[in-house]
This record gives sequence, structure tokens and C-alpha cells, in this order.
Amino acid sequence: MGAKLSIDAVNGLSAEAFVTHFGDVAEHSPWVAELAATRRPFASREALVAAFDAAMQAALPERQLALIRAHPDLAGKAAIAGNVAEDSRKEQAGAGLDRLSPDEFARFTALNDAYKDKFGFPFIFAVKGATKDMILAAFESRIGNDPATEFATALAQIARIFRFRLEDRVED
Repeated sequence: MGAKLSIDAVNGLSAEAFVTHFGDVAEHSPWVAELAATRRPFASREALVAAFDAAMQAALPERQLALIRAHPDLAGKAAIAGNVAEDSRKEQAGAGLDRLSPDEFARFTALNDAYKDKFGFPFIFAVKGATKDMILAAFESRIGNDPATEFATALAQIARIFRFRLEDRVED
């Protein structure tokens, strides 16, 4: 990834360079970075994180749903095959999701399928710093939520993903 940028360097990027550098923070959704860029200058990394969250929250529900659906299944076939964004691959590997036993993989697959059948979008969990057991416990507790609660929870988890990814790229 290279050296972290200072907030001054972030503020000095052209709109195009900003999207080039941060367009993948929101999974396959560079529009979030495009909107966040319009909130410059940022006083701090925290303000940058808040701008990404605000861009997502200000979007129409259809666009938010598309953002949620852009995320891969946790420990899903695309993740195992490496057909996901580089940050997603690293985050899932860090949680051990690339080293599941056949039984664990089957459990994740069943939960992913049940969740998507119920809610119409993939289960979102900011996996950085989590274990597979923590993720499975969240899966099992959240599958009982109503759709509105789970939609809001998915957006909150995506905001956490923004934070983790921006913390990796920008100095405090």
C-alpha cells in the first residue's frame, strides 16, 4: 500500500487523485469517495472518516443497498477464490476465514445463504481484529433481526470498515 498520507496530503489531492487513492475504501463503490472528497478540507483523519460515513448516510436507500450488496460473502466462494477487493481479502485472511475446516466452511455457507434469503443482501461484519468465532456469534444473533434493523446494522458495519481502511492509509 505504501506510506500513509498526512491529512495535509489528503487535502492537497486533486478530486481524481483522491478517488484513485480512496475509491476502493467502499467496496466497489467509488461514488462514496467522490462524495467524501467534496467535504474537504479535512481537519483530521477523524473528519475524513466522518465524511465517508456522511456520504454513505446521505445516499438514497437504493444506493445504500447497492453498496451493501457490493460486499462479498464472508468466507464465500469469491473470497476463497480471491475474487474480492484486496482489502476484503486481507481482512478476511486476518480473521482466519481463508483457513476454515470443511465443517466451518459449510457453516459459513449455510449462514450466508440463510441471511441473504431473509434480508436480500450479504451479512456485513467489519472483520478486522475479529475471530471466526466472533463472526459466527454475530451471524447467529443478527439473523433474528428485523430487516430495518439489519439494514442499519449493515451500514454501521460498513462505516467501521471505512474507519479501518482509512486508518491504514492516513496518518492520525
